[in-house]
Amino acid sequence: MGAYKFPAKVKLVVGLLAAEPEILKRARLILGAKFGVEEEVMSPIPFTWTRYYSDELGETPWRSFVSYEPLIDREGLVDIKRFTNELEQSLSLEGIRRINLDPGYMTLGQFFLATTKDQRHRVYIRDGIFVEPTLYFQDGNFFPFEWTYRDYRSEEYRVYLLAARSKLAYQMHHQGLPYSRRKAYSGGEGSEGG
Repeated sequence: MGAYKFPAKVKLVVGLLAAEPEILKRARLILGAKFGVEEEVMSPIPFTWTRYYSDELGETPWRSFVSYEPLIDREGLVDIKRFTNELEQSLSLEGIRRINLDPGYMTLGQFFLATTKDQRHRVYIRDGIFVEPTLYFQDGNFFPFEWTYRDYRSEEYRVYLLAARSKLAYQMHHQGLPYSRRKAYSGGEGSEGG
């Protein structure tokens, strides 16, 4: 029998897709209050990969991503997805959703998204939430699976996710110390090191 092993904590990344940049800002404030200091933020770009969201979010919604400094337990993604679903509802206007929030987590080897929809490649966790492996990391880059959404195959997303991954790699190498605090321990001005 193998010994039980508990995996390392992971990096929370939330994809935001909104009808207007102002809604992105409102959601980020609420998410930051819940999940901690923002770390890597992708400036909003027009979302042009599909018209799937046009009825709710308009013809050209705005896409952004945010990662957070505090690392999370993998199973915590269930509660996070349920929170973001409730946040979507609270920011709706007359019953119409104005923002879509896609929380996921990153390991050094993969990027996963949470979802409420079952498919052959998704794994059920609990409380109505599944997890989908969306991208895998190899030879210095992220690569899609056959089921990966078109936008997650894009260069814009991969550039962002690689930047977030570099912060995670630093954090993993330095016992969870956030990338933003690296100067304090590098021997520079204000160093706490000896």
